[in-house]
Amino acid sequence: MKIHFDDVDKKLLNAIQVAFPLSREPFSVLGTQLGISADEVLHRIERFKQEGVVRQIGPVLEARRLGYQTTLVAMKVAENQLDRAVKAINQHPGISHGYERENYLNLWFTLALPPGVEVETELQKLSNTIKPEAMLELPALRLFKIGVFFDLAGDGQQMPDTGIAPPSILEQKADLSPTDKAIINELQQDLPLAQRPFDKMSARLTMDVGEFLAYCCSLRQRGIMRRFGASIKHNNIGFTANAMTCWVAPPEVVEIAGKKLAALHEVSHCYERKTGPLWAYNLFAMVHGHTRDDCQVIADKVSQETGLDEYVLLFSVKEIKKARIKYLL
Repeated sequence: MKIHFDDVDKKLLNAIQVAFPLSREPFSVLGTQLGISADEVLHRIERFKQEGVVRQIGPVLEARRLGYQTTLVAMKVAENQLDRAVKAINQHPGISHGYERENYLNLWFTLALPPGVEVETELQKLSNTIKPEAMLELPALRLFKIGVFFDLAGDGQQMPDTGIAPPSILEQKADLSPTDKAIINELQQDLPLAQRPFDKMSARLTMDVGEFLAYCCSLRQRGIMRRFGASIKHNNIGFTANAMTCWVAPPEVVEIAGKKLAALHEVSHCYERKTGPLWAYNLFAMVHGHTRDDCQVIADKVSQETGLDEYVLLFSVKEIKKARIKYLL
C-alpha cells in the first residue's frame, strides 16, 4: 500500500532526518519551522512510526571514535542455510545491517565489536554457526561519505554540513570522560514522543537538561555523534531500489572517483575497502533510487566520467536486519 504524504509531511520527514533540534522542546522548534503546532508535529511523527516510515529517532554514533572495530563481511551461503544465517545475524548485537544480495556472495553484513574482542575470533564463531561456503572480511581503508538522507520534499536538499570535515582516514578513538560515557549510554534509546523528551534522560543522570543538551552538542562537534535524527525505512517512502555498487579502481583514481560519488545525493555511503582473493572491487558506494534503473543510471554515469568500467551492482533481495548498534561504554 502506497503511503500518502502531504507537503508538510515531506518537509517534516526531511527535517527530522538531518536537523532534529537538540533543544528542550524540539517538537516546538520543528513546529515553528513548519508553521504547525508542536502537538501536530508529534501527531505526524507518531503516524510515521505506525505506518512503518520512521524506525526510531536517536543518535548515530561513530563506532571508531568509541573504540569499536568495524568491518563489512560477505558470505556465500547455500539456500538451505539461509534461515540459520538470518537467525544468527538477528541475534548478534554487533551486527547493524544485514542484506541478502544478488551475487554469488549473497549475504552481506556490517559488524562492530567493542575493544578487546578480536574480529577474526568473532567471524570464526559466526562461520561455525552459519557454515558459509566462502567468507570475506572487507574492512574500510578510507571514508568518502557516510550519511543516509532521503529527500521527500524534492527540493534538492542534502545532508547538511555538521561542521565536522569528513576524514579521509577513519577516525581514531576519542578521549571520553565519564560524563561523556554516561550521556552516550543514556542517549541510545528511541526518543520519547513528548514535549520535553530529554528531561527524563537528564534527570536520570542528575543533570540539568541544559547541561545535558550542551554535552550532546559537544559529542556532535567532536565527531563522536555523527548526527541525531530519524532512521527512515526507505522502502516505505518510495525508494524501493538500493544497490551496493562496487568498482575496481586503480590507486591513482580512487580519490577522484570517491569524491565524485560522495557528491551525489543518491549515494549514502562511499568507502575504499580492502580487497580479497574472491573480490577485486575496492571502491564501494550505496546507491538509492526509486527503481533499479535509477541505480544503474548513476553507476553508468560515474563509470563514464571516471573511466572505471569494471564494476558490479549488488541489488538487495531482502533486508535481514537494520538497527542502530547499542554501544556499551
